[in-house]
Amino acid sequence: MEAIASFFKFAERGTNFATEVKAGVATFMVMVYIVAVNPGILSAALPPGSDVQAFLVAAAAATALVAGIMSIAMGVFANYPIALAAGLGINAVVAFGLALGSGLGLAGAMGVIVWEGIVVLVLVLVGLREAIMNAVPLSLKRAIGVGIGLFILFIGFFDGGLINSPTCFALPCPAPGVPPVEFKFPNSWATWLTVIGLAITIILYVRKVPAALVLSIIITSVIALLVGVTTVPSNLLQGPNFSTLGQFDLGAVFGTLGVLGAILTIFSIMLTDFFDTMGTATAIGEQAGLAKEDGKLPGVGRVLLVDSAAAIAGGAAGISSNTSYIESAAGVAEGGRTGLTAIVVGLLFLLMIFLSPLVALVPFQATAPVLILVGFLMCSLIKDIDFLDFEEGFPALLGLILMPITFSITVGIGAAFVSYVFIKIVVGKWRAVHPLMWVVAIAFAVYFGQTAIQSILPR
Repeated sequence: MEAIASFFKFAERGTNFATEVKAGVATFMVMVYIVAVNPGILSAALPPGSDVQAFLVAAAAATALVAGIMSIAMGVFANYPIALAAGLGINAVVAFGLALGSGLGLAGAMGVIVWEGIVVLVLVLVGLREAIMNAVPLSLKRAIGVGIGLFILFIGFFDGGLINSPTCFALPCPAPGVPPVEFKFPNSWATWLTVIGLAITIILYVRKVPAALVLSIIITSVIALLVGVTTVPSNLLQGPNFSTLGQFDLGAVFGTLGVLGAILTIFSIMLTDFFDTMGTATAIGEQAGLAKEDGKLPGVGRVLLVDSAAAIAGGAAGISSNTSYIESAAGVAEGGRTGLTAIVVGLLFLLMIFLSPLVALVPFQATAPVLILVGFLMCSLIKDIDFLDFEEGFPALLGLILMPITFSITVGIGAAFVSYVFIKIVVGKWRAVHPLMWVVAIAFAVYFGQTAIQSILPR
């Protein structure tokens, strides 16, 4: 026990073994919902005729496996109470923006995740993270988080059956006067289940019930069984299935989108993952009292190294980028101060592998309310964006609104970057724009105009 205390610096950080274990259990309970939610989101990108139930079980097992391994790695190598799992928000971008929207398929989308993880790993190793952090204005960083929040909130309503695309009887569709999406009044147990599940989620969350999101999924899934929305599958008692492992294609993005489109797509995903990790690490580090007086976190480079490796591992396992979870704050609130907290979380995720077949019992209507609530929580960053300052507010608005309505994080970030630089030029503040922002804005301008550029180039 003394060796453990010395390795994790219990005395220095004012903690002990029992406190760290309790903190690990608390963190696990507030983030284990991802084992059910992640497969559901990714399954939307499966080609017609796929065995959805088999995929759900396999993706759940892989989600638990990678989360377990990478959380343990964070604890051992970085000694931070930060757990990792498949990123909620990025997985929606993978399924709807890359696999479906860009036509890459799930394997091609996972290839993008592997590439972006490699890029972040290289950036960390060569010490460019500070340069990137300084290049992007704070308002745009916040807009990225809000945009993803709106994105997954929208998906929650869509998966739950409360909004859908209207039927058009004229071309183009939607026809004039017909909205692109419409509210669907509950008219079946399936849609009513989403409403009931959302009510349960809200009640548990506002009453601060421990593991509120997990309990919401379990209760709503039980109701789904009772009212016949779901049935017990015949293969429920089968062992874990790891068929998603290795399902990634590194070349698909270049073959489908071209070199420029591929680079910008990888960059936009990397940017989201990178800043999400920095924000999480900073928040958790400060909450745990690990930050120095100047706000810097000792050993944060190791946190970023593990996080970038987790992105690569998640893509290679076919279950989307794994990233640091802000839900780790629950464990810190219980007194977690060291990497032992993350190791406990990792061990519990590894145990979840054997329960992964139960995910087949969880319908979309049980996970949709969780997406809606988490989307709301991510949108809270909007309060810190100064919309009274047109130079900052307008680019941020373009970024956060275009992500959900175009189902593309690339479009949202690109529009924000290009408009930000353009406005700074117009008001005569172009010297204040970071050189990296110039490079990226020009690249996105070319990306948006590539069709027109190709049309005037000699053949």
